[in-house]
Amino acid sequence: MKTTNTEPRNIPADEETKRPTATPDGQRAEIDTSKMSDGQRAALELTEAASDTVAEQGSFGQNLFMGRCELDRMLPFPEQSHEDQDQGDAFLNRLENFLREHADPDEIDRSGEIPDEVIKGLGDMGAFAIKIHPKYGGLGLSQTNYCRAAILLGSYCGNLTALISAHQSIGVPQPLILFGTEEQKKKYVPRFAKGEISAFALTEPGVGSDPAAMSTRAEPTPDGKHFIINGEKLWCTNGTKAGVIVVMARTPDKEVNGRKRKQISAFIVDMDTPGVEVVRRCHFMGLRALYNGVITFTNVKVPADNLIAGEGRGLKVALSTLNTGRLTLPAACTGLAKKCLQTVRKWTKERVQWGAAIGKHSAIADKLARIAANTFAMESMTLYTASLVDRDKQADIRLEAAMCKMWGTEMAWKIVDETMQIRGGRGYETAQSLKARGEEPIAVERWMRDCRINTIFEGSSEIMRLFIAREALEPHLKVAAAALNTQLPIPTRAVAAWKAGLFYAAWYPRQWLAFLDAGLPQVPGGVHPRLAKHLRYAKRTARKLSRRLFHAMAWHGPKLEREQVLLGRFVEIGTELFAISATCARAQSLLGDAKRDQDVVALADCFSRQSRLKVDELFRGLSENNDKANYRLAQDLLAGNDEWLEKGIL
Repeated sequence: MKTTNTEPRNIPADEETKRPTATPDGQRAEIDTSKMSDGQRAALELTEAASDTVAEQGSFGQNLFMGRCELDRMLPFPEQSHEDQDQGDAFLNRLENFLREHADPDEIDRSGEIPDEVIKGLGDMGAFAIKIHPKYGGLGLSQTNYCRAAILLGSYCGNLTALISAHQSIGVPQPLILFGTEEQKKKYVPRFAKGEISAFALTEPGVGSDPAAMSTRAEPTPDGKHFIINGEKLWCTNGTKAGVIVVMARTPDKEVNGRKRKQISAFIVDMDTPGVEVVRRCHFMGLRALYNGVITFTNVKVPADNLIAGEGRGLKVALSTLNTGRLTLPAACTGLAKKCLQTVRKWTKERVQWGAAIGKHSAIADKLARIAANTFAMESMTLYTASLVDRDKQADIRLEAAMCKMWGTEMAWKIVDETMQIRGGRGYETAQSLKARGEEPIAVERWMRDCRINTIFEGSSEIMRLFIAREALEPHLKVAAAALNTQLPIPTRAVAAWKAGLFYAAWYPRQWLAFLDAGLPQVPGGVHPRLAKHLRYAKRTARKLSRRLFHAMAWHGPKLEREQVLLGRFVEIGTELFAISATCARAQSLLGDAKRDQDVVALADCFSRQSRLKVDELFRGLSENNDKANYRLAQDLLAGNDEWLEKGIL
C-alpha cells in the first residue's frame, strides 16, 4: 500500500501554542492552541508550515462551504482538445493491446508476481513516463490522459495499476516535476523514461498520520556536502523493485522565534547506495503482486544536492505531490466501476429466474441503475478535477482531489460489493475455479480483494473527512481566528472581533436573502431542464450548508474541530453537491447526439435524485443523531466495562 497517509491540518498545533492559518491578505493568522499537548502542537506545526495559503478566490469545492456554488466554473464542462485526445488515444491503444496480449491479471494475482517481460514492455512504451516532458524522454501527456490510462488499468489489473501509479503519482517523478532543480531532473527523470521504477518512503512502523513522531534521521556531515540517513520505512510500495526512491527524514531542528521547530526533509536516494536494504516484502489480502516492502537505512550517505526543495520542505513536497497524485485512485476506481457495470449489465440481461431476466426484477434493477449513475458521477468528478490541473499546473485542487478520492473509493467499494451480490455464488467463486468448470472466468472475487485498500491508502476516508473539514473551515478562520485566540492581547482580539462582526453582518443575511429575494437560483442559459433543476438545488443547498456550518461554529466554538462525526456530515453534504454539479455539467456537455441524449440525461437525473435524498438525510443527522451516546459507549468499551460481551470465543 502507498506510504502516504499524512494529511495537512487534521492534526492540532505548533510549538508556541499558536497555530498559523491563512488570513485575507495571504499571511498566517494565529489561533489559540494553548490546551493542546506538546505532541499535538509539534504535529500541526509541521503540517501547517507545509501547507499553502488558500487563494483569495477559493476553489469550487471550498466555496460550496461558504454558500457559493459557482456554476460558471463548471459550465461549460471542460473538454479535451482534439489534439490532446488524439495523443491520449494513441497511447491508450498501445497500452490496451499490450495488456491483452501479454498481461494476465488472474495469473499475476495467483503467482504474486508481475512478469519481468511485462514490466519491461510497459517501460518500453513509456508507461512509467506518461506525464514526463518529452525533453526528458517522456510522453508528455496531460493529467486527463493520465487519468484515462488509470481508468483503463483500473478496469483490468489492480496490481499493474499500483505499480504504475505508485511510481508516477507519488514516486520520484512527480516531486521532481513540481520541486526538482534542473540538475536533478536531468540526472534522474530520463531514467524513468527508460523504464526505471521509483517509490516513496514516508510511513514508519510507529508513524502514519503524525509526521512529528518520525524517527528516521538525516544528519548533515561536518562539511555540509552530505547527509547521513538512519531509520526504517514501512509499506513502501514499489520499494522492492525501485531503482530510486524519495525518503522523508527528520533533519536538525530549526530555531524559530526562540523555539526549536522540527523539520522534515525529502531526499532522492538510489537503492544501490550502501546501507539501503529491503529487509522484507509485505503481503496483503488483495494486490498480491504489490512490490511493497520494509526498507532500512544504516548510515546511508546521500549528497546534499539530493534534497528536494531544500531542507525542511519535505512535508511540502509530500502534501503537494499528493494533491495531484491522489487523483489516480478515483480514476482507477472509475475503471473498476465501469468493468462492474459491464459485468452486471450483461449478467442481469442473460440470467433468468422465475421466468424473467433478473434485470427485470425491481430489486436487481435498482442496483443496476445505481451502479450506472454512480459510475457516471465518479468519472465526471475525476475528469473535472483533472482538467483543472491541465488548465493550470499550480491550480488549488486540494479539496476537489480529496473529495474525488474519498467519494470515489467509497463508491467503488459499494459498486464491487453490489456486483458480487448480483453475481451471487459466481461472484464469490474465484476466476480459476470458474474456468476449471467451464464458466466464464469473471474475477469479481479478485476485484473485491484488490479494491478494499483504496479507502485506506493515500489518506484513509477518515483522514480525508478531517482534511476536507479543515479546508472547509479555513475561510471562517481567516475571518475569526484572531478574535478566538486567547493568546493575543485583548485590544488585538477586540479589533479582530469587530472586523469579524462586520463581515458576518453582511455575509450571513445573503445566505437567506439570495434565495428569498430572487426566487429559485438561476443557472446559465441553455441547460437541459432536468439538469437545471438539480443545479438550482446545488446552488440553493450550498447556502443552506454554509448557514448550518456557521450555526455549528457559533454553537461549538473552537471545539468544533473535535466534533469529527458532525463535521463528517458537513463534508459529505459538500461532496454530494460537488458531485451533482460535476455530473450535471458533464451531462450537459455530452448532449447533441439524439441517440444518446436521453440516456445521458437519465444517468445524471438518476444520480442527482439519489444524491439529494442522501443530502436531506445528512442534514437531518446534523441535529438528530446518536453521536454522544456512541462516544460514551466506545469509552466504556475502552475501559473494559463490556468485556463480558467478548466471552465465548477462541
